[in-house]
Amino acid sequence: MSALRRKFGEDYQVVNTSRAASYTAPVKKKRQRFVDKNGRCNVQHGNLGGETSRYLSDLFTTLVDLKWRWNLLIFILTYTIAWLVMASMWWVIAYIRGDLNRAHDSTYTPCVANVYNFPSAFLFFIETEATIGYGYRYITEKCPEGIILFLFQSLLGSIVDAFLIGCMFIKMSQPKKRAETLMFSHDAVISQRDGKMCLMFRVGNLRNSHMVSAQIRCKLIKSRQTPEGEFLPLDQCELDVGFGTGADQLFLVSPLTICHEINPKSPFFDLSQRSLMNEQFEIVVILEGIVETTGMTCQARTSYTEDEVLWGHRFLPVMSLEEGFFRVDYSQFHATFEVPTPPYSVKEQEEQMALPSPLNTPALGEAKMARRERVFSVDCIDTIEERSSSSSSRLPSKLQRMSSGKDELQRKILRMTSHHSEKTCSTGDLPLKLQRISSVPSQGDVEERLQLKALKISSEPMTHSTGDLEQSVPITQVGVGRPEDNLPAKLRKMNSDRLT
Repeated sequence: MSALRRKFGEDYQVVNTSRAASYTAPVKKKRQRFVDKNGRCNVQHGNLGGETSRYLSDLFTTLVDLKWRWNLLIFILTYTIAWLVMASMWWVIAYIRGDLNRAHDSTYTPCVANVYNFPSAFLFFIETEATIGYGYRYITEKCPEGIILFLFQSLLGSIVDAFLIGCMFIKMSQPKKRAETLMFSHDAVISQRDGKMCLMFRVGNLRNSHMVSAQIRCKLIKSRQTPEGEFLPLDQCELDVGFGTGADQLFLVSPLTICHEINPKSPFFDLSQRSLMNEQFEIVVILEGIVETTGMTCQARTSYTEDEVLWGHRFLPVMSLEEGFFRVDYSQFHATFEVPTPPYSVKEQEEQMALPSPLNTPALGEAKMARRERVFSVDCIDTIEERSSSSSSRLPSKLQRMSSGKDELQRKILRMTSHHSEKTCSTGDLPLKLQRISSVPSQGDVEERLQLKALKISSEPMTHSTGDLEQSVPITQVGVGRPEDNLPAKLRKMNSDRLT
């Protein structure tokens, strides 16, 4: 126990699920199960009326489905009656021909030699049917009816042997006994695995021979009422145990824990620890596979009722590594221990997580966005100032004054657009941003646009060095001469005033 607690932690507590435990749980009324723990279905068919004739139409399956006591009785009675009937037919032939009265006459040729009473006729039939042939009793050529009866006896005996012996062979080779070596845990548990609530139970194989193509399925049987008012007493609902992921295909070499994830598609989505005490349901588990030795399909079944589902438990490990092999300890196969598990349903947990938090309110989001835009505008202004200070140190005094006027105009435009949450960083977008600022421009705005237009025409030559200034000027000229010659008179006057 101490080693187990060191392995799993002090929060875990081992729970003995044996029925002989000292703890006496409150007595709960035992209700009828749909499927027993051993897999037998508690269903009886009654009031069949004239439908019982269907059993005789499939006589072979009917005999196979019977219990062993009835099969043995039918087997013995069939052979006994057949032997008596056929022995009587041989005695009747001997009686009609008068062989019984002249059995010891050496000059007379009977139908069957040395048959002079019913016991001798019965022995002749057994010798013929079992192909023993002692040689003392035999059919003569003077009895054609005996030859015909012998042929009929051979055909009928072959049919009876094939039917009854085949029925007994199928009965003995049925894989029902193989299903008894497949184990299911006494209880199912509900706990968290990989951060998700899961319903789990354990399966195991006691034999070394494997189950080929083993597949497991689960059905939830619960009464419900449809929206139309129809009551379904035993409604069957499928429980997903990994059908989409292939987890339902088992490699059943060692005990496996089958897991059903409780999600919005699960019927246990709104099941909590408290509601589990008031629920009534039954989980039917069906394990199918092919027996490796015989190649026949085997099916093992069990069921779990609501009082056999433990909330907040987990199965104890049963695998251990020995020297050269893995050992499975089946003494701990049904044992569970408690683990910390929320008592709420998955639906309640998701609703709590979906509640809005104060950090995600719309007012706070808008305030953060406005603050981000203001910071962005200030950063753009600081960047422009840094660029202007670094570039102005390399230009002549005349170009420095022109660029300083241009930088002041850019900073002014950025400050104006920051009040309207506009993000402006490039001089190519300045005319578009100026149009967004005001729909009715004033006289001062018109002058600033004209100044911006003049700066835009001569912005490219200012980015070059002073050595390339004379070479780059002719590229931007529209006509012959300086760029100022192509401007209106008013703009040339404004530029001359600003430069002087």
